[in-house]
Amino acid sequence: MPNTVIGLFRNTNVVNHVVGEIESLGFARNEVRRAEEPDTFEITGVMSFPRLDFETGLGQRLKAIGASEAEAQVYLDGLRKGGTVVFATDPDEKKVRAAAAIMNRNSAVETDEGRGPEPYLPSMSGEGRTSRETPDIAGRVAQSPQPGTSYFSW
Repeated sequence: MPNTVIGLFRNTNVVNHVVGEIESLGFARNEVRRAEEPDTFEITGVMSFPRLDFETGLGQRLKAIGASEAEAQVYLDGLRKGGTVVFATDPDEKKVRAAAAIMNRNSAVETDEGRGPEPYLPSMSGEGRTSRETPDIAGRVAQSPQPGTSYFSW
């Protein structure tokens, strides 16, 4: 089961360091990704909306792994303000949690303002843990092990 941790960084200067440190944990190079809003958006025609296409595509990818609409919006707003979103995905939960620790140690932005109350669903998540399940993300479990990052198991 894939696990993904996502961190938003306001200081893009630390992103290369964060990505390098996460890759040193044994993540495949293509499983550590970053998203930044491009400086310019190429317009290819009258009906070309490249910024909207970029934001829609990223929002859909975030929701596909379990982010709520509000969480996806927080990340998109962070990108609009010049931030960078870093994703790390691996089946090994311990590696993903170690990546979350690296992100938090390097000032990943807390995104709690995008999270709603999370229901307690013991049959899905085990005793003492919380999860979120909505029609948009049925079958996916979203958790936040530490402030500053979002963790998804899907």
